[in-house]
Amino acid sequence: MNGLSIHSLVRKVDLFTLKLFLTAIEEGQIGRAAVREHIAASAATKRIQDLEDLAGLKLLDRSPKGVVPSAAGEVFARHIRMMLANLDDMRREIGEFTEGIRGHVAICAPRLMITGFLGNEIGDFTRRFPLVNIEVREDSNANAVKAVAAGDVDLSVFVANNELPCDTIDMVEYRSDRLVAVLPPNHPLSSRSSLTLEELLDLDFVAHHTTVITGIRRAAIGIGRELHVKLSVNTVESARSLVRAGLGVTVQPGCMLSVEDQAQLAAVPLDGDWAKLSHCIGTLRGRSLTAAAKALIDQLTSHASALTAEGNAPPPHSGADGERIPTNPLAH
Repeated sequence: MNGLSIHSLVRKVDLFTLKLFLTAIEEGQIGRAAVREHIAASAATKRIQDLEDLAGLKLLDRSPKGVVPSAAGEVFARHIRMMLANLDDMRREIGEFTEGIRGHVAICAPRLMITGFLGNEIGDFTRRFPLVNIEVREDSNANAVKAVAAGDVDLSVFVANNELPCDTIDMVEYRSDRLVAVLPPNHPLSSRSSLTLEELLDLDFVAHHTTVITGIRRAAIGIGRELHVKLSVNTVESARSLVRAGLGVTVQPGCMLSVEDQAQLAAVPLDGDWAKLSHCIGTLRGRSLTAAAKALIDQLTSHASALTAEGNAPPPHSGADGERIPTNPLAH
């Protein structure tokens, strides 16, 4: 802008004048803006005129009906809003140093992840940070991605997939996993080190209403086969109960098998890239995270790293040459 330098802006314009300018645009009249900001109308008019003089441009178009921003005023207002938003972020983060981390964090994830490991993680987090309010939204894998992409939540946890709308979010992989076949302990295949998709499709299946089963059906169609469903239930927990009774086999992510289930059932990893899972944390690209959201992400990633180091989680499956994280057809 003509005549508007950083030096002049810092020395001659105060934040109140900038806020007053935005209020005038919102109210459509300088008089109403003055009332809202508790200042005399004449003083408000002078402040905005001084701002225009400093800019060397008309920032407001005036008429008997009120004011609207000029083209230059629109640009000016956009940057003021960004600046004030950054100042608010700074105020909040600085306040967290003196008050302890506090605030609200909304997280969205599929039910399997919440029951499998996120519930425990969130419980640990709230004990460490009692001033943070956690909002947990349960939804499908695809909807978890959409929620963070739309800015409805601070972060989402999901299984990566090339078909998911991830262009506007930043992702970090924090757990690698593999699908496992869950069988009765006395099943003829329970001692195997792994099973192929073809072998799995030869078995009586206990299906559950999750995207895992949808993906297996898709993988089966890819090799010209069908899934032989003997029984169908709503949840993985119900499916495991039927497997425990010897009524078939089911499939679930390996890391979501509890210690109790491991003692009562056999879990055999499934071969092939199609059975790999990459659990990711997603945040909206360009959105400033609160200290509370950063603390939750730090806990999730650090805990997962510790599990991998101790050998309690499968090793990462991304390529050594930096290739893209493999995704699978099961996460929709």
